[in-house]
Amino acid sequence: MTEGQCGRCRSRRVVNGRLMSVVYGRPCALAIDPIEKKPLYHFHPGTQCLSIACTGCNLRCLNCQNHDISQVAPEQVRSYSLMPEDVVRVCEEHHCPGIAYTYTEPLTYLEYVTDTARLAHEHHLWNILVTAGYVCRQPLSDLLPWLDAANIDLKSFSDDIYRRVSGCRLSVVLDTILAMHDAGVWIELTNLVIPGINDDLGMIRDMCRWMVRNGLAEAPLHFSRFFPQYRMSHLSPTPISTLKAARRTALDEGIAHVYLGNVPPSAMD
Repeated sequence: MTEGQCGRCRSRRVVNGRLMSVVYGRPCALAIDPIEKKPLYHFHPGTQCLSIACTGCNLRCLNCQNHDISQVAPEQVRSYSLMPEDVVRVCEEHHCPGIAYTYTEPLTYLEYVTDTARLAHEHHLWNILVTAGYVCRQPLSDLLPWLDAANIDLKSFSDDIYRRVSGCRLSVVLDTILAMHDAGVWIELTNLVIPGINDDLGMIRDMCRWMVRNGLAEAPLHFSRFFPQYRMSHLSPTPISTLKAARRTALDEGIAHVYLGNVPPSAMD
């Protein structure tokens, strides 16, 4: 990469010969959310968290629902000036017990997340990561001591689908899930079920069997309904019957807690 050139995530640029974050302290989104929105159903349910995001993502998901902030350069959207101590202050002022790094891919602004998370722990606040989990082991290990919970988007159980739809590899995501589990981070997984892409029940069965083999039978699994988005606007929404079949499969394979997302309450029965 040459001087001034951006990385794949668009949130890093070569400055004086070094690849530097250009979004540190510049979040583009700030909100107070119920923790169930992350979704986390078994980690402090009924509480709220301060949600924060910067622009950028190291994936290129064709169905990205936040592409207006994840697939753009930081100068293309409005941002705030909030250093880690400011984020913690805002969190405390709004009486939120924790911070969620979410909406885009927080691992692309890892330094900002790590510094904020460390300071949050000093103030007895917990930290949540909502992530696709595509990261190298060493930078992840720097964050793990400060991380309390994570929802990882396990997009499919096929490396080919990962490469075609998101431009990354399945094995790295699985390694991240296991590293978080080994570090004692509370884990919940989300699988967005896309018609004709990753809705094969055999593949879903394999994913659930992998979870059970690796000590994740108690980790809540969220099957989320797809709606046409971004470069997959030509597809139809996921039939609720498909989600219910996925839930039955997961329960049959020993997953203890299985939920459906993006569906009306009546569909939960």
